[in-house]
Amino acid sequence: MDKVYNVLVLCTGNSARSIMGEGLINVLGKGRFKAYSAGSHPSGVVNPFAIEQLKSIGYPTDNLRSKSWDEFSAPGAPQMDFVFTVCDKAAGETCPFWPGHPLTAHWGFEDPAAAQGSDEEKRRVFQTIFRQIMCRVRAFVSLPLDKLDEAAIKQEITAIGKTPVMPLPEQCEQEPLAVTSK
Repeated sequence: MDKVYNVLVLCTGNSARSIMGEGLINVLGKGRFKAYSAGSHPSGVVNPFAIEQLKSIGYPTDNLRSKSWDEFSAPGAPQMDFVFTVCDKAAGETCPFWPGHPLTAHWGFEDPAAAQGSDEEKRRVFQTIFRQIMCRVRAFVSLPLDKLDEAAIKQEITAIGKTPVMPLPEQCEQEPLAVTSK
C-alpha cells in the first residue's frame, strides 16, 4: 500500500483559510493525504462562509472545529509529514515542536474573514481565496513525492508557496470537485 502523508495546515484563528486548506487537501489528495488544520490562537468557531465553500465540493463539515495547534504537538498526535502556514501572522510565530520533523512551507493568503460588506461580497471573497488555495493544493498533491528526495520536496513546496495567487491561473480551474460516496 502507498504511504498516506499527514499534512497540518496552520493559521492563527483556524476559522477559514486553514479549514479550507484541510478540506481541499483531503479531497484533491484522493486518499494519498490526510489533512488536519489548527490555529495558534483558535477563534473557537469555523466561519460559515468557509463551511459553504467546503460543502460546495461535497466535503463533510459536521465535525469541523476550530482547534489549537497544541493538539498536534501533544503525545499521541498524528505525526505530520508536512506543515503549511497559510497566514502571515502564524508564519511569524514560534511554532511548537512537531514530532517527526515534517517539511514546512509558508503559503500565504489574504484573510477572507476580514472581508467587509454584504454577505454576497464576503461570499465572493471566500470563493476567490478558496480557488487560490485550491490552485496551490493541486500543485502540491500532484508532486511525485515517492520519486523526489527530501531536499527536492522542500524546494517544491516552498516554490508552491511563492507562486502568485492573483490573477488566478486558469490551470487551477480544472475539473469540478466532488467527494464521491464511500
